[in-house]
Order: sequence, then C-alpha cells, then structure tokens
Amino acid sequence: MSADTVISLNLATTRPQWGFAEAVDGCLRHGITAISPWRDQIEAIGLDEAARIVKENKIQVTGVCRGGMFPGVDAADRQKRIDDNLKAIDEAAALNADCLVLVVGGLPGSSKDLPGARQQVTDGIAAMLPHAKASGVEIAIEPLHPMYAADRACVNTVDQALDICEMLGETVGVALDVYHIWWDPNLANAIARAGRMKRIFAHHICDWLVPTKDMLLDRGMMGDGVIDLKAIRKMIEDAGFHGPQEVEIFSQDNWWKRPGDEVLKVIKERVASVC
Repeated sequence: MSADTVISLNLATTRPQWGFAEAVDGCLRHGITAISPWRDQIEAIGLDEAARIVKENKIQVTGVCRGGMFPGVDAADRQKRIDDNLKAIDEAAALNADCLVLVVGGLPGSSKDLPGARQQVTDGIAAMLPHAKASGVEIAIEPLHPMYAADRACVNTVDQALDICEMLGETVGVALDVYHIWWDPNLANAIARAGRMKRIFAHHICDWLVPTKDMLLDRGMMGDGVIDLKAIRKMIEDAGFHGPQEVEIFSQDNWWKRPGDEVLKVIKERVASVC
C-alpha cells in the first residue's frame, strides 16, 4: 500500500458489529477517515446526527448505499421508486457524499422483459437527474455480476453502465466493484473507456471465494480469493481514478462474526499487502 492510499470502510462490512456512530469511532481508532454508509444505517441514527458526526470528525463519505431499484410493475410503482431516489439524493447531499451508488434493480414482478427493465432503469435515472444536479450529487451506477440480473441489477457490465452514462450526461458515472466485474473479458477496455469519459466515481474491493457458499453473503477478504486486485487497481488508476479503496464485504459466516476492530486490522494489513 502506497503512502497515499486511502481506505474507505463500506459500513456493510461491519454491519452486525457496529451502527453508524460505532463504525466511525472504530475507523478513527484505526486511522481510517472515509466511510460509505447504507441508508438504513443513516436512518437508524438520524440524518442530522449522521451529518454532525461526519462533519465534526472530518470524515469523507465516499458513497451512500443505495439508490436504484427502478423497475416497477406499473407507473405508480415506478414513480414510488423514483421518489425514494429523490430522498436518497437529499441524504447523500446532507453527508456531502462523493456519490450516490445505484443498485439499479432487476425484473419487476413476473416480467421476463430484460430489455424493458433496462429501459426503466435509464428512464428512472433520467427522472432523478435534475434533482441530483441541483443538489450537487453525482450518481454512480454499480454494475452487478450477471447472477443478480433477475432480482437486483439488470445492468451487469461496465460497458452497459457506460452506455447509460453516455445517454444521460456527465452527472452519471460508475462504481467499480471488483466482486461484480472481475470476470468480464472486456474489463480492461471498459475501464479505459470509463477513464476517457471521466466517469469512474468509486472503486470497491473485496474478493471472490472458491467455493462461494452464498451469492450475496459470502464475499471474501482481499487476498482470500481469486481476484487479481492489483491488476484491476492498476487499470482503474491508469484510467485516472486515484480515490479511496472502499472495502465492502458481506460475510455472514466469517467476518461478520469477528470483532469489528479485528476486521479493520486485517483490512489495513490486506490493503497493504495484496491490493
């Protein structure tokens, strides 16, 4: 880890151990000065209190997780989802977050219309953009691994996300999570494209375990799996992004069962040695 490497803790990584305030205290004990909270964690402590903690401790908020989930079964459902995204923008603005991360949503109801779902995503982001621009909040589409195409995210590659960015303008970029993109045979070209467009807004790290026991809740600590983290980091930095390495680990059977301070100690060691 170079001297200028900044670690951000995505607060999902210590979700069972710590709430918002406890996570900030833990980060500060370990010299980590950036976080990415989830909206339910913000709600639990209250937006005003979360903003106070961030401001008083000079914490960088690398992202707010999450907006998105745009596809709906009818117009009223879609509008309800857009309204929730407008609220998410307000929360991100209150925390002076670098971006609002979007997990865009999958197939609504019993639909099998994947192209239609993707169009709803584009339309939904377009509907929230005026408020995002007025609030000074950048929007980061996070493409998710294809295993989530049906239920969580119908945008599954960096190129798909960048196609939406090109349609909608400079306020919209991408959050590059290695867990979701490492497998893509066009990854190097896609990241270079994102760099040319200046659309890389976040870089999330963890690892892909073999075997993976749960699609959602069995991510690995960096170095415990098969992702070439240094190679992907080089691609992203060569593309012009030198922001924090945001550690996001969902691990119900391992890291969520360990003390939070132990988790952060290992994170710092692994970022220094394998990232």
